[in-house]
Amino acid sequence: MKKLRKIIHIDEELCNGCGQCVPACEEGAIEIVNGKARLVAEKYCDGLGACLGECPTGALQIVEREAEDFDEEAVHDYLAKKTGQKGSSCPSSKVMDLGPVSCECANRPDYIREKESLLGHWPIQIRLVPPHAPFLNQADLLVVADCTAVACPDFHERFVKGKVILMGCPKFDDQQEYVEKFKEIFIKNNIRSISTVIMEVPCCSVMLGILKKAIEKAGKVQTINYTVIGIKGPVIREGVEMP
Repeated sequence: MKKLRKIIHIDEELCNGCGQCVPACEEGAIEIVNGKARLVAEKYCDGLGACLGECPTGALQIVEREAEDFDEEAVHDYLAKKTGQKGSSCPSSKVMDLGPVSCECANRPDYIREKESLLGHWPIQIRLVPPHAPFLNQADLLVVADCTAVACPDFHERFVKGKVILMGCPKFDDQQEYVEKFKEIFIKNNIRSISTVIMEVPCCSVMLGILKKAIEKAGKVQTINYTVIGIKGPVIREGVEMP
């Protein structure tokens, strides 16, 4: 059934066939055919435009027109079929549940255990995680600015265990794209808690605003626990943002 909605439009004259938009589309709605980017099917495109920033020639844009409605179930089936095809998708965006940290690892001496990753899923980049990723439902969500994991010396031990991590940079990435992504995540999943870890630099504070706006657009009422990391690594401030 067709309806008026937002959907990707590809200008064939501007498209140079570089393929950068293909892995950027989490739903797999774009493929390179005869040297040009093509929309596989209207029902696979959610219209959020995650692929826009990857196009070096400006061949992609979001337009509003009559199109087949987005079908999330069809996307699941389509991506499941693609997974078995050689070279069909970017490994960096393949959704994986890495499982809980084993008791054996947790009970190791600190000098050994600190080398064990506490990450329980993949991917972690905000732009790569699909809103329907199974690890998001019932998640204790932790949204972190990229630099925090490097600046904070005990980042894993302090923040990662038991959390679903989404990582990105609110300064260099598209803030509106983040708002729309988180809105979809909050709508499609029952998120148990939301936390964020940001740096003390001013641009990082935008992440709090992004999350608050996404929560509001999703029609949810939820608090955000935040932690601010200093450039030298210490925790310099913690607090709660109320709805």
